[in-house]
Amino acid sequence: MKKELCWMIGGEAGYGIMSAGAMFSKCFSRIGYYIFANSEFPSLIRGGHNSFKVRVSKEKIFSQAKFIDLLVCLNKETFELHQKELGRDAWVVYDKDEFAIKHRQAIHVPMHQIAAEHGEKKLLNNTVAVGASLALLNHDFKDFERLLLDFFKGKKQELIDKNVQAAKKGYDFVKDHYTQKIDFKIKKENRKRLVLCGNEAVFLGAVNAGCNFLADYPMTPSTGVLHQFAAYADKLNLAVVQTEDEISALNMAIGASFAGVRAMTATSGGGFSLMVEALGLAGMTETPVVILEAQRPGPATGLPTKTEQGDLRFLIHAAQGEFPRIIIAPGDAEESFYLTEQAFNLADKYQIPIIILGDKYLQESYQTIDNLNLNFKIERGKLILDEKKLAALKLPTDRFSRYKLTADGISPRTIPGMKNGIMNATSDEHDELGVLIDGGEMRKKMIEKRLRKLDNFKVPLPKVYGKGEITLVSWGSTKGPCLEALRILKDKGIKARLIHFVYLCPFPKKIERLLDGRLILVENNRTGQLGSLLKENCLVEIKNKILKYDGEPFDPEEIAEQARRILK
Repeated sequence: MKKELCWMIGGEAGYGIMSAGAMFSKCFSRIGYYIFANSEFPSLIRGGHNSFKVRVSKEKIFSQAKFIDLLVCLNKETFELHQKELGRDAWVVYDKDEFAIKHRQAIHVPMHQIAAEHGEKKLLNNTVAVGASLALLNHDFKDFERLLLDFFKGKKQELIDKNVQAAKKGYDFVKDHYTQKIDFKIKKENRKRLVLCGNEAVFLGAVNAGCNFLADYPMTPSTGVLHQFAAYADKLNLAVVQTEDEISALNMAIGASFAGVRAMTATSGGGFSLMVEALGLAGMTETPVVILEAQRPGPATGLPTKTEQGDLRFLIHAAQGEFPRIIIAPGDAEESFYLTEQAFNLADKYQIPIIILGDKYLQESYQTIDNLNLNFKIERGKLILDEKKLAALKLPTDRFSRYKLTADGISPRTIPGMKNGIMNATSDEHDELGVLIDGGEMRKKMIEKRLRKLDNFKVPLPKVYGKGEITLVSWGSTKGPCLEALRILKDKGIKARLIHFVYLCPFPKKIERLLDGRLILVENNRTGQLGSLLKENCLVEIKNKILKYDGEPFDPEEIAEQARRILK
């Protein structure tokens, strides 16, 4: 009996592939299963091949699986593209009235005919396909019917009825014509869990941390953050602006933060390239702001809908001059939520830009989370919002010393319009009052002031998972595949552990004691950028590397296999 299942649906864009994947995922998450789901689509305005892959398990899972157990083909191209990914006993669902395929366990379901009977040949195909899949798995149709009612809530009753009826016909066709079922026992549990993608988790973390302003120019794969802010803008009293370009987005976020609002923007590598000048503005004006940079392959437009980890070095050194920043790379959706919360407190505390570094695989993959703790203490640092407290500072002049030289490098901050809070804020170098200067001793003092902000910042150490003779070293979204690889290696009698870096700039100190034994670097890039940071900061060179840079995320199986080869 299979302990887990990997299901995929594929077809032409416009056939509701994403909706079908969401429906299938929710069918199992609602009855107590863990899921991990991700979609693939081309960089086209219209058309092209889309797919949605869902892994289902009773145990907690951390990444996608390599092999497919059940493939639903809405067109012939799906089979041609994914047949090499089929597992040993995989099943294929297709419509022989539309195309022909050859596979040992292929079953015909007249999906197009059933959809056409309900007047929506194209749009109902996906619902029929999910119904047929659930019949092969002996899933209770009543559960799926309840899900459909929720899924299409708010839509016209006629549309809801069509979907339910079409799904039932697909379900019944399989039940009536095929006695053999997939060897996967379904056991229901009354347990509610969350299913989130990285973008949704960032949104939730931001809102829970008090962020109520987003300025954004849409760019895959970060656009989901904009969609979430826009969807809940009225309900949560959020200000959302879609700007004309990326530099405008960051400039507006900086402006909102200057006015005392917690603000953020989100983009990808190409968009961040256009934000770099504004990043320097945040550094010089010491304005807190949070930026999500969701990586995809470059340079230039690269592979717009694929994944990679090629921007780390760029973010560390982005913008001219020297100023502090913190770069945080969550490993999964749960970390994305909590680290986004922390990012806003850190931005306010140190009055610097904080960059959350994700990628396509993390931002757009869905995974089960047991629970989220919403109890979060918002800390605004040295921001003064009370005029009485401002008056108590006994200012020596009629202007506020916004850039006062302090022992920790962090100055008190006010918002515009406050009595006794008049100040200058400029992108040029300045003195304590914000008055422009032309170099000299004050320039030296201001650089030292800004750079000592993080002197007392205790950079969290990388997280260690497991124990063993070999150690995988990773960062960001490679966490999930690495954790799954540990399980595979354990099953083969090889004990291994994972050291996963989350805080990458400033780089954690005194970690040499962790870096013992046989190390294997795992990164979604060609140059091993984390490896270069380890060599630079810890004088540790990792010679064994598992690097991937074809636009695809790691499969746990390939990490485990390459690790085994390195051990030989």
